[in-house]
Amino acid sequence: MDTKETTIEELIKLLKGGGAHATLKDALADLPENLRSAKPYNLPYSIWQLLEHIRIAQWDMLEFCRDANHKSPKWPDDYWVKETGPADERIWKNSIKQIEHDLEDFIELIKKQDIYKKIPHGDGQTILREALQMADHTSYHTSEIIIIRRLLNAWK
Repeated sequence: MDTKETTIEELIKLLKGGGAHATLKDALADLPENLRSAKPYNLPYSIWQLLEHIRIAQWDMLEFCRDANHKSPKWPDDYWVKETGPADERIWKNSIKQIEHDLEDFIELIKKQDIYKKIPHGDGQTILREALQMADHTSYHTSEIIIIRRLLNAWK
């Protein structure tokens, strides 16, 4: 296996999570519905807001990589939802499904594109850089979800 193939394999592992850290799926597993909107100790975000932030940012990174006409949301306002909780179970599940779907689309992009080539409509970004940023961003906010769950006595 060559270096590029190895790098792509490792990127996919990093994006899917696990290894040294809990995955987003782990962080959300068995979360009681009534805790999705909780903001303990005056923390600035609920688990729902963190989940939506992950979804929006990941979608933005994906679309930036594959669509030269993509317009990113306004930072920071449009990356954070105001509602502390989802309106219903369907919206909660749809958010998780979109994160999973967009991640799979991004992984397909990594497999098909030159991860080292500069994105033509960017200002120096590469798919490799965006993949590392996406993995780092998701991991960071996943850990915040786990911390909130610990504060709420809802983590293993």
